[in-house]
This record gives sequence, C-alpha cells and structure tokens, in this order.
Amino acid sequence: MVVFTSCKINLGLNIIARRTDGYHDISTIMVPVDWSDILEIVPARGNETTLTVLGRGVDCLPEKNLVMKAYRALDAITPLPPVDIYLEKIVPDGAGLGGGSADASFTLRALNDMFSLGLADSQLAEIASTIGADCPLFIYNRPMLATGTGTTLSPVDIDLSSYHILIVKPPVAVPTREAYASVTPKLWNRPLETIADDVIAEKPANDFEKSIFAAHPSLAEIKQQLINLGADYASMSGSGSALYGLFSSLEQAQKAAEKLQNKGIVHICHAV
Repeated sequence: MVVFTSCKINLGLNIIARRTDGYHDISTIMVPVDWSDILEIVPARGNETTLTVLGRGVDCLPEKNLVMKAYRALDAITPLPPVDIYLEKIVPDGAGLGGGSADASFTLRALNDMFSLGLADSQLAEIASTIGADCPLFIYNRPMLATGTGTTLSPVDIDLSSYHILIVKPPVAVPTREAYASVTPKLWNRPLETIADDVIAEKPANDFEKSIFAAHPSLAEIKQQLINLGADYASMSGSGSALYGLFSSLEQAQKAAEKLQNKGIVHICHAV
C-alpha cells in the first residue's frame, strides 16, 4: 500500500497559558496542505517490522521515528502482522509543518485500511494523540481549531481553495522547547474562534513570532518579503522555522518562489 501524506500550516496561534503539567494551552487553526511524504507499507519479508527512510535525512533511529511509534501504538491495541515500511521524506522537518506527525497518522490510517481493522477516526485520533500533539489533525485531514494542548479538535469551515500557498523553509532550527520558553502566554482580546469565519482578513498573529523573530531576524525578513511580493496573508507555521504566504495569483506565487529560492527550501502547495 502506498499513501501520500500531508503537512499543515497554522492560521494564527495563541499561547494562552502555561499548565501545571508543564505543557501549554493554545488555540490555533490548522489547515492540512498537499506537500507530501510518500509512505509504502508491505508485508514483511522477515519476522520483524522494519522502517527504511529515504530522501531528506531524519536525525533519529528508526525505532524512535514517529512512524514506528505509530505502528507500536496500534500493535499494542490490536496485534498486527510484521510489515516493512518505506518512508520517502520530502517535507522538511524542524519546520513547524507537522510532517513527522502526518507520517505517523497516515501510518495509522494505512494500517487500519490494510488489515481491515475497522477502527473509527475517533479511535485512531485517540491513539494518534499519544504519539504527538499534531497527530490527531491528520487522522481527519481537514481544517481544525485546535485547543487545549493542541489535541482537542473542532472542525472549522475555512476554504483556502482559491489560494496558492508558498512555503519557505530556511536553514534555521528552532527547537520547540526553546520556542515555548521565550513566550509570555496571554489570552487574546478576540479569541481565534471568534474570527475564524474571516481569518484571512483578520490576519491573526502567531505568538511565537515575536521572540523567534528577535532571535532570528532573517525569518522576519522572509515574512515581510512574502507580504511585499503579494501575499494576502503571511505567517510562521507553528513554532517555525517555516514561513508561508497565501497568494490569490499563481503567477505571483511563482514569482515570489523565484525571488525567495535562495532563502532555503521553497514549495507551492494547496489546502487539502
């Protein structure tokens, strides 16, 4: 079985409060987009499940990869036959795009289909939430308002089909722990869910940007360039370091991609 995964962008991200368990309460709208890794799952040649990663390097042992964690989590609930998994990484990691989370969730979905397990999306999402905060989104693979620690999801009707989404991933690493440590949590005067119907016009902020842009001015420059090059809305995705712009014109998006190709990895994609 071969599947093409997704990744995501965040439309606004409010870090509301630090929790007693060390995590944070947030509010963000996450929109899956069609920049994909390629996942192939076949019956194992041997007696053990294996993972082979191709394409962009991932700096972790196979057993610690979220794909293997997904297999193990599902296998613990309903025993699975061994499989050989091949993952071609195309979406850059360390970007705030949820590429690894998508790989894990699409693994759960593929195994559910491959072995006719009959698990509902809600059951798969519950398993996915034990793997990573962004993982449940990709079980449903549609725009969602994420609250709590990011795993409480509510569908939102946001249509980005008219936009061409230009993503720029510069060669800058922003560890998630560092990103949260530099933010002062505060509930917005206008909560994100109240402006979801007109989120592009409202241009909600990403609370990570202030401190991350101060530490990495080149990211702020890329965001401003996206706006100067015609993006109707530009933002950092998640805790970065990827930035994106929404362009109503494909020609503008292509011209912006050419202008920004020296800034890192650039890719034009669309909402799922």
